[in-house]
Amino acid sequence: MAVTEPVPAVVSAAHEGILRRQSARESAARTYARALPIVPVRARGMTIEGADGQRYLDCLSGAGTLALGHNHPVVLEAIRAVLDSGAPLHVLDLATPVKDAFTTELFRTLPRGFAERARVQFCGPAGTDAVEAALKLVRAATGREGLLAFTGAYHGMTAGALEASGGARDVRVARLPYPQDYRCPFGIGGPRGAELAARWTESMLDDSKSGVPAPAGMIVEPVQGEGGVLPAPDAWMRRMRDITAARGIPLIADEVQTGVGRTGAFWAVEHSGVVPDVLVLSKAIGGSLPLAVVVYRDDLDVWPPGAHAGTFRGNQLAMAAGAATLAHVRENRLAERAADLGTRMLAGLRSLAHEYTSIGDVRGRGLMLGVELVDPSGRQPALNGGDFEQARGASRNDDPSASADGRTGTTPDSAPRDHHSGFPRTVPAARRGRPRTADARLDGAHPHPPQPDGATAGEHADLHQRPSDTAHGLPESRPHPPAPELAAAVQRECLRRGLIVELGGRHSSVVRLLPPLTITDEQATAVLDRLADALATATRAQQR
Repeated sequence: MAVTEPVPAVVSAAHEGILRRQSARESAARTYARALPIVPVRARGMTIEGADGQRYLDCLSGAGTLALGHNHPVVLEAIRAVLDSGAPLHVLDLATPVKDAFTTELFRTLPRGFAERARVQFCGPAGTDAVEAALKLVRAATGREGLLAFTGAYHGMTAGALEASGGARDVRVARLPYPQDYRCPFGIGGPRGAELAARWTESMLDDSKSGVPAPAGMIVEPVQGEGGVLPAPDAWMRRMRDITAARGIPLIADEVQTGVGRTGAFWAVEHSGVVPDVLVLSKAIGGSLPLAVVVYRDDLDVWPPGAHAGTFRGNQLAMAAGAATLAHVRENRLAERAADLGTRMLAGLRSLAHEYTSIGDVRGRGLMLGVELVDPSGRQPALNGGDFEQARGASRNDDPSASADGRTGTTPDSAPRDHHSGFPRTVPAARRGRPRTADARLDGAHPHPPQPDGATAGEHADLHQRPSDTAHGLPESRPHPPAPELAAAVQRECLRRGLIVELGGRHSSVVRLLPPLTITDEQATAVLDRLADALATATRAQQR
């Protein structure tokens, strides 16, 4: 279904009344409700129907919780079976047949070499509590306190989880660079940027004057979600495993959002072949209901009884729904389906980037996709009364390779690279071609094919990067500034067209797509079409 016109809003009094009461009664800390002023009353699969009668395609999926979409039949059947059986719904951490079935199915899906020596701790029903448990676990096992975490990370909202997240202050955590291409902290991206990030980590751990004591563990997301949909390079993940293993540092993989097929493998660490010491799991493992666990290597199991507990760690309905979800994803090979459809959607989004200079980067893995929106005319703040900007302007004017709009060619090392192959991607010189339909975006050729390392700089001209300047004697290849206002406008326009999307990234400038693994080809086409239409409208409004 292709949607090119906004769906008429038929606003009921009940709809408006519920929203008014929510605004009057609920906390100022509420989040999604601010950007998504809808009142869901029915849902099935990927579709939500609001109290106003409007239907939406849900690409938020409970922030990745709904692997099978809303009210999937196998989930409802599993819940009804428990309710009809007369089984207790709340048993703390006692053994039950429902819990045994969930644990058995969970262990069946774990990475090879991990399940054989695994132990599981049921936590309070949120990913952040599972993170807290993981941090307690490695501290108890090692006798050490400090942690290694990464810039851009998000591990939850409780105190310990926040310490390990990117916005933390006054913490016991050493912050390490997380590799990325578009906003590489070293300015080069690709395999070389990832290598520098790894060397930074090694140097900090081995330098007796680094100020970082031996840590209790390293916690990492295989794909940073809230950080802006940043897939970790497979080679870098293997390097982190080697670094931690060689130094006796437990490696914690936070798969709260990436797990259960989301990235095109059942667990995202399987892309790299890494076997962590600890897996933190929540969201999709509960089949849409609250559930969180920590799975870890048996030799770490040295904490005493009661070291971590929680009243609601025995949620029987969540365990039944979770077991049904895990089995359905495994038996129907939905991870492979996510890999295939995600690749095609990523290519479609990259073809959309060919039409709009406001798309700085498109990235993702499986059905965890992101579109970073930027201000192509943006400038960095002036330095020393504007001298730096004036020098930058002079440098642009003196550059014979600069185009009429100030863009220049970039070297192969600063060109954008494919997140998994590591090869540079090309960007067409003529950026604004004929608009493509959503079907063409979904099924068309990849607009940024990998190139060999020997390709020339001209072949890697990147129109997403900012001009290359030398006023200060160093190469300049910074990307354009983020555009959070444009991203918010795109989100609003998507909602008007019946599409629910999330925003993420450092400045909330990344439009995130997290559809259920059950999304059809037709729905994927509709998602791309509605997003393209929303971007066109928001861009036109911004240019007025």
